Amino acid sequence: MKVCIAGGGKVGMYLAQSLLAHRHKVTIIEPQEMLCRSLADSLDIPVICGDAISFDTMRTADVASCDAFVAVTGADENNLVACQIAKREFGVNRTVARASNPKNRELLHTLGVDTVVCGTDNLSHILEREIETDTIRQLLSLGGGTASLNEILLPENFKFAGQAVKDIPMPGDVILVCITRDAEFIIPHGNTTLLPWDRILCLTQDDTLHLLMDAWGLSGK
Repeated sequence: MKVCIAGGGKVGMYLAQSLLAHRHKVTIIEPQEMLCRSLADSLDIPVICGDAISFDTMRTADVASCDAFVAVTGADENNLVACQIAKREFGVNRTVARASNPKNRELLHTLGVDTVVCGTDNLSHILEREIETDTIRQLLSLGGGTASLNEILLPENFKFAGQAVKDIPMPGDVILVCITRDAEFIIPHGNTTLLPWDRILCLTQDDTLHLLMDAWGLSGK
């Protein structure tokens, strides 16, 4: 997954570190030149020095190629405008904004931001759960966001194709609920084999979806 983060402060840096640890591609937009240098040196990622609500800055950051745009500056109004530009002008599939003032949460969502987060905790987990990719799609959030029901489409080059479920890595608390294969509906057991283009319904806890993606070779682009 390729993500552009607007705002290189503590929240933006924490989010970037978390996403990089999960092997996602990250670009940061930050207006302060000294902070840009510090972020580029410490994270070894592209850091664009500029205003996140500038079309030119977004072009330089190649926002159009991103799967998600996350605005975590300290100004809610800037986060809103940046997300609107990313979605409407650059076609970003998923936008996430931080609301410093909880009262602005509903407003930002009403004005087009896909996901609005008030706290900084679990921001990276919320981002991973909320963003839909060609391979993994969240169907339902459970337990106040501590777990989710997801649909996984196994790609043609799935590295465990033809192997039994019991022999495939299953990190964390992951439950395979069912498999749809063409018109066939399968309740998986240990000896059930997985094949390319299978659609798998699975339950994962808060911090295990990215582990499953990594183990199955489905992370990022």
